[in-house]
This record gives sequence, C-alpha cells and structure tokens, in this order.
Amino acid sequence: MMFSEDRRKTLKFAGGAAAAVIVPTQAWAEGSGLPSGMLKILVGYPPGGGTDVMARIIAEKLKERLGNTVLIENKPGASGTLAGALLRDGPSDGSVIMYVASAGSAAQKVSKKTMLYDLEKDIVPITQAGTLCTVYAVSATIGVRTFAEYVEWLKKNRTKANFGTTAMGSSTHFFGVEIGQAIGIPLEPIAYKGAGPLIADISAGHATAACGGLTDFLTHHRADKMRIIAVSSPKRMLAAPDLPTIVELGYPKLAIESYYGFFTSAKVAPAAVDAWNRELRAVLETPEMRQRMLTLGLEVKTTTAKEFFDIQSRYITMFARSMKAAGYEPD
Repeated sequence: MMFSEDRRKTLKFAGGAAAAVIVPTQAWAEGSGLPSGMLKILVGYPPGGGTDVMARIIAEKLKERLGNTVLIENKPGASGTLAGALLRDGPSDGSVIMYVASAGSAAQKVSKKTMLYDLEKDIVPITQAGTLCTVYAVSATIGVRTFAEYVEWLKKNRTKANFGTTAMGSSTHFFGVEIGQAIGIPLEPIAYKGAGPLIADISAGHATAACGGLTDFLTHHRADKMRIIAVSSPKRMLAAPDLPTIVELGYPKLAIESYYGFFTSAKVAPAAVDAWNRELRAVLETPEMRQRMLTLGLEVKTTTAKEFFDIQSRYITMFARSMKAAGYEPD
C-alpha cells in the first residue's frame, strides 16, 4: 500500500513527542496547538451501539481533563463512512476528530470501489485506542447457547440461515459468511445501519443471528438478550475469557483481530495532531479507563500516530485476504 510523502512527514512529526512517557499535565496550556472552544467527536453509527457508548465515556473523561465541552455527534450512513467525509470537510483547527473501528474505515477502503472520502489523503490517524474482535451471536429466543447447537439448529431451520451485520463489506460481514462456508451452510448477510438497530432486532427475536464487534454485543450477551457463540480473535479476549475463539472451534483460518482509533482531518496542523495524541493517550491509559473499556470488550492499546498508520496498513493487507476468502468483490 502506497502513501503520500506529505502524509508520512505529518505522521512522523505527530508521532515523535507522543512516543515519550505520558505524564499528565494541565491540558490546553498556552501553545498546546489545540483550540480552546467546544470539541467534537464524530461517530459514524447511531446512538446505543458499542462505538457510541465508548465515545461518550471517552468524551466525558476528556471533558474532566480539559475543562472543555466535548460533544458526540452521531452521523450514521454508508457503513460508517459518512462521518469520515464530514471530518474531511470539517474545520482545520483540530476541534473535530473521529472515533471509528477498522470496520468503518480500513475495511471499507478494501471492500468499496469508491468511498465517500480518501482514507490516505483526506484524514490522518491520531492514535489507536485498542483492539477487539468480531463476534457471532444468536438471539436468546431460539434456545441456542453454543456454536455446535447453532449448527444443528440451522440444519433444521434452513430458511433462517442468515445473520445481521453492523457494516456490509467489513469483518462483521465476512466473518459471518466465512462461518457459513466453514460449516457447509451458506449464511446470507442482512445489512443494518449500525449496532443499535441490530441489537434491538436480535433481542426481540426479529433477527436470529448477528455478527458485529465484541464491544457492541458484550453487555447484551451478559444480560442474556443474545448469546455470543464465537469470537474471531486467535486467543481468548481479556474482556470475555469465557467466550470460545473460532480457533478453538476448529476454524483457525477465520481468525482476525480488529481495532478502534481516532482520526482527524488532513488539514489539521501536525502540532494539533500531536497534542490530540498526547491527550487521548493520557485519558485512555489510566487504570480506570482501561478497566471500563475492557468491560465493553476493548483492550486498550494506544500508539503514536505513525504506529497507528502502520497498523492500518497491515490491516488493509490482511483484510483483503479475508475478503477474497469470502468470495466478495468490491462493490
């Protein structure tokens, strides 16, 4: 994957200071490179899903640390990419950033012939927030509690061999398709505009199965509104050590790990990107926040801007292989 020289220089600059040990300081001090007014975090999905919940928790902690109003603005649409287009066209002062999963960013670059924005040119990474996995869950209404039981249920209910996905053309789409291939029962994906509507349907029994991020489904699994029967990570997640991995279930080739991170407009000055990196990492890396994110399914792992850039590049390559295995062509 090729990237522009200007962008590489920006990330090198933005990642330098952030690589140092993070020491809490009085934020927004003079010369910090960040605006002093209201800040905004764009989320490309409706309220109620895991992405939205995490963003609001982070926003509250940023508000406490910075003393500024931090607003969450939900902009669902185009499999999560509408928010990226709005970020591109937003202000250049660093007051607007975006919180997004790989499913709504890097995965969309691979699976779409065109995106609403250019991931390489229009926005720049600030920091990775953490890693997570994709999960496959079933509605509590169908009486299934394990992967093996679900396979047997499908054999008797072929007309219901489908699953809702939080984002078409993402790992939450391909993981479900590949599971169907692996068990020999094709599973048809049904598109939803984010986790909120899908969770509502599966909880009510209108949808029998769903594929999405662990962060979206974990609290609902614990509340017995749905049952997670497989996770995509190669090893058990710290957030949910009781859940079986797809490797343990006998399908190691389906293993894949995703991430969440923060981005801003490419128009934003490198100094502001660097300042955001410092402040976000300071918030995310506190023991309290690590534990809180873990309960939602996210293992906090922050990076410099350049490190996040490289993670994204590797994910794009890995995701392209997964998409090919699922037999999916860019649409």
